[in-house]
Amino acid sequence: MAPATQSKAVLIVLALGAAVWVSSTEGFVAPRPPAVTQAGRASSLGVDPSISAEAAPALQSILALGAGFTAAFGGALVGRIRQRTSMMALSQDELKKQAGYKAVDDYVRSGTVIGLGTGSTAAFAVERVGQKLKSGELTDIIAIPTSIRTQEQSEALGIPLATLDTHSDLDVAIDGADEVDPGLNLVKGGGGALFREKIVEMCAKKFIVIVDESKLCDGLGPGFPVPVEIVPFCHEHTMRVIAKLPALEGCEPVLRLGDVANNKPDGDKPAITDNGNYIVDLKFTTPIKDPVAAGEQLKATVGVVDHGLFTGMTTACIVAGKDGVYVKEAK
Repeated sequence: MAPATQSKAVLIVLALGAAVWVSSTEGFVAPRPPAVTQAGRASSLGVDPSISAEAAPALQSILALGAGFTAAFGGALVGRIRQRTSMMALSQDELKKQAGYKAVDDYVRSGTVIGLGTGSTAAFAVERVGQKLKSGELTDIIAIPTSIRTQEQSEALGIPLATLDTHSDLDVAIDGADEVDPGLNLVKGGGGALFREKIVEMCAKKFIVIVDESKLCDGLGPGFPVPVEIVPFCHEHTMRVIAKLPALEGCEPVLRLGDVANNKPDGDKPAITDNGNYIVDLKFTTPIKDPVAAGEQLKATVGVVDHGLFTGMTTACIVAGKDGVYVKEAK
């Protein structure tokens, strides 16, 4: 490439790059450059002064081209960069809120019966239902809460409530999950409400799961202990029986202590569910090979009320992550 042509190409790249950079910097004010000669300007760029002088008449049109490029494409490009940066900076709670709000906006309609889940992510869905009822966007909603906590939050927001005794045909249920595998099988019950969640969500025509991206996994078990609700009577015996189940080989049953709403030991007495039962958290070092068989064997164990393996129930999973909110549908 000839020296003059090379200089022009360098100037074009510099002009376009500078224009896009400036457009991406809010409140940017270019400093006033010191007065320099044409030769000094060329010398500072490491370009032969005679070549620069030859190229100088084209510099103005090159800069105009750069500005035009920025107007046409730079704004959209910068917008996408800012959006991506903003998504990466969102906290886990903000991601949960996005998923919860989208579930209500996309799946809850006026005149329907809905199931409201329990936990930090489901609380945002409950919040959104309350907002839309207050604004009038939703009317004639009846909700079935899956825990005392959800019941109390719903009552505070003015959401009309009922139970399965009077409304056992639900249009949709919305809840979070502690783990989601590629087949949309779930581990639930980190908040201690797994039995009420399951009985309500089994009655729904659609079960919409809402999670942030951290809850996705390749296999259930290692990432989050599987909760199992058991009766207090002879609970140590029941834990020993569970540990010997073939489909749960290698699990370590741990009695949940303290607050039932989390699986961190924060007390010295057994955690009590809304139903007056205990929770045993099953810890795994490797993924559960057959979650369906594991669930069946747990359910058949005397002393087990229910378990946190929700298999074959999910209609769609709304995921909020660094690239935005997206939906995974059951196949």
